[in-house]
Amino acid sequence: MHRREFMGGAAALGAMSLAGRAAGAELSDRVPILIETREATGDLKHVWSECAGSDRAAITMRESWRGDLDRWVGDCGLKRVRFHGIFADEMGVFAPSILNRGKPSPNFRNVFEVYDGLVARGVDPFVEVGFMPGALASGKSTFGFYEANITPPKSMEDWAAFIRTFVGALADRYGIAKVRGWNFEVWNEPNLPFFWSGKQQDYFDLYKATAVAIKSIDPAIAVGGPATSGGKWVDDFARFCAQSNAPVDFISTHAYAGGNQEDLYGKDARFSVNQVIPDTVRKVHGQVQASACAGKPIWLSEWSSDSPAMIAEVVTQCLPMLRGMSHWVLSGTYEELGVPDYLLKEGDMGWATMVQGIARPSFNTYRLLHRLGTRRLKADGPALASRRDEGGVSALVWNLAEALQPAGIPGATSERKVTGSPKRFDVRFAGAWEGQKVKVSFVDQERGSPMPAWRAMGSPRLPTPAQIDTLRKESSIAAPVTLRLDRNASVSVDLPPEGVALLELV
Repeated sequence: MHRREFMGGAAALGAMSLAGRAAGAELSDRVPILIETREATGDLKHVWSECAGSDRAAITMRESWRGDLDRWVGDCGLKRVRFHGIFADEMGVFAPSILNRGKPSPNFRNVFEVYDGLVARGVDPFVEVGFMPGALASGKSTFGFYEANITPPKSMEDWAAFIRTFVGALADRYGIAKVRGWNFEVWNEPNLPFFWSGKQQDYFDLYKATAVAIKSIDPAIAVGGPATSGGKWVDDFARFCAQSNAPVDFISTHAYAGGNQEDLYGKDARFSVNQVIPDTVRKVHGQVQASACAGKPIWLSEWSSDSPAMIAEVVTQCLPMLRGMSHWVLSGTYEELGVPDYLLKEGDMGWATMVQGIARPSFNTYRLLHRLGTRRLKADGPALASRRDEGGVSALVWNLAEALQPAGIPGATSERKVTGSPKRFDVRFAGAWEGQKVKVSFVDQERGSPMPAWRAMGSPRLPTPAQIDTLRKESSIAAPVTLRLDRNASVSVDLPPEGVALLELV
């Protein structure tokens, strides 16, 4: 069933369905979930809110982008932001100009404005060290709408001196104690030719020179890599660092579910779209633990999905293996391949979770995740259950579907295929009591989505300011439905394909 054929599900008490926009699921589509409210299995680290990604440094100075960041911080507890191009020539970091009589020299005015905007909001930069300033570059190859130079430096000594100046300037402005808490990740996806024109060894040489330069300012500053696409180069990178004595504090890589499975896993690979990212993380985790980097934290510094249930599933599977995850991207103020001629459109709109304050279901899924507690409870079935610090119990439940994910950078095509069916989830809270209240909040492709209201407006690609205000309101998560547990301490909820529900015991 396509997502639009199922317009939402009714929450139910026991076998009694409440009124809703769709009929309840058939009995054969019932899924039991058992949550042990008295049995904590350990801490529940909110790795999903450790970081989120963005297009490039310059765009973070836009009012629309900063407004979306404010929502992420306030509603989702976001701690860090990662973006490309802090050294791109559009930032004026190391570029000749009429003001310096054509002589290139470091100029960090825009860098400071970018990082000031984050720090003022209580957010740290996850510093992606790149791309190459044109004045230091060995070639002319560029990437993206903003034409960032992707070539190795023509002089590694000059590059290292520039990095020392850069990190020293950050320490002077924000204080070395603050900068020690930032991660410095060297480059972005150097295994892809449109992000790095050099070879693997060229990247390794760049990494070591960069890491040594950063550590010369303060050895406690965290540096890592290889920031590759699809979990590539991790074992080679760990081996290089060990053999060359290159400093490394964390391992980072990226994974997208629409990637070429044959390229990632071999010609016989047949993973579900929901398994590609967790299996990539497992592969990387195994390589790290078998290397000289064993025990070092692993960051999934890019990943994404526009499917609420897939986000919940991927996060839950990856939890034990990662220090942090970074959803790409937090804002639809995004111009990596050009300026989009729309705010909203049908089908694949890319991976932005929000645009000009209009929340998409992916953002609202993170809002629900943020309402989970800090102690994980044992749960059987598609659920992530927790106990909050004040003692309350909350659990996220989801109806996993096969939501085809784009390959490469999404948004260029309009087709979005979903395979799945509506299901009823019978959730038992062992240790709770009959009659206890449960508040249930829903997010799917209709609820917690701007699309129904947008379609009712006539589907404007560039809504007016008044329409944007309306869409901001209409894309909010609806007030929770209040139910009561039955004599088995159970409650039932109906979910469409891709749907998620947060259940909170009161």
